[in-house]
Amino acid sequence: MYRQHTVGVVVPAYNEEGFVGDVLRTMPEYVDRIYAVDDCSTDGTWDEIRQTAEEINGAAEESVAAVRADEQPVTATDGGPAFDRRVVPIQHETNRGVGGAIKTGYLEALEDKIDITAVMGGDGQMDPDILSRFLDPIVEGKADYTKGNRLVDKEYRDGMSRWRFFGNSVLTFLTKIASGYWKMMDPQNGYTAISQRALENVGIEEMYEYYGYCNDLLVKLNARGMRIADVPMPAVYGDEESSIDYPSYIWNVSGMLLRNFCWRLKARYLVLDFHPLALFYLLGTAICGVGVLGIAWSLYAWMTLAAPLFVRGSVSALLFVTGCLFVFFAMLFDMQANESMEV
Repeated sequence: MYRQHTVGVVVPAYNEEGFVGDVLRTMPEYVDRIYAVDDCSTDGTWDEIRQTAEEINGAAEESVAAVRADEQPVTATDGGPAFDRRVVPIQHETNRGVGGAIKTGYLEALEDKIDITAVMGGDGQMDPDILSRFLDPIVEGKADYTKGNRLVDKEYRDGMSRWRFFGNSVLTFLTKIASGYWKMMDPQNGYTAISQRALENVGIEEMYEYYGYCNDLLVKLNARGMRIADVPMPAVYGDEESSIDYPSYIWNVSGMLLRNFCWRLKARYLVLDFHPLALFYLLGTAICGVGVLGIAWSLYAWMTLAAPLFVRGSVSALLFVTGCLFVFFAMLFDMQANESMEV
């Protein structure tokens, strides 16, 4: 336990042989439950998880029994007493993506009624010694969800290539708009922690299973009124090989963010409550679209039909600028509405 809160850690792993075992062994002592999820790896990841689990569970048997004697009894997923095994090995029969692996761990943590559930990748890039920084804001009631931030300090960005930094910055901006967390940075950071209350309310069963799961979860958290906090941390990249197909990743995540943005506006500002910013976004986008079409037609008519350009082009440009103003005002209203939701 950590400050009277039970702590679980989900460790998603896909082809992390040689890394995941060390991740499990270096987990802080106060972590009650470790959900090691092998996402149908093609190497020796599953064997490494099982062997390490047997090693840790065997060594911790006496201390776990003492914890059970002191804690309130909770039913575990295997039908026995809670925390009978510190490490719970789980294997997917098919590859479901990192989001799918994390979803599996989250659902297990909900069954175990874990107070705070963190996520640490099986690649060894996340320092277990700073896990308490992610837990403290939740324990103190300041936030429902915490996530790492590698962009806040130049010193922390030293381990990140310029290409990674550029891509992360673009996704940060898009996720700010989609999620409504305008102060948040580094949404792709997978080092996170979430409270039991937040986990129960975000509809984790519907969580996106591709690499954009973290962006998807941020949108759902905002729609449910959950507070988040960024935790500064350095960027660390080891010898592991990324399995991300970047063209597919960019296409899928961009589409997901657009869908989630529209869903959030409807759910939070039209269904659960009402705020005119949703209408400002809608009108602004529509007027911008009309303006762009008008400008394109004006240029076409001028070039092919020798039609006058000034009046038609000016009206179209005015419509475009007006639409942009509507969108900017909508963003401003969204920032104000979410100001208290970021620590």
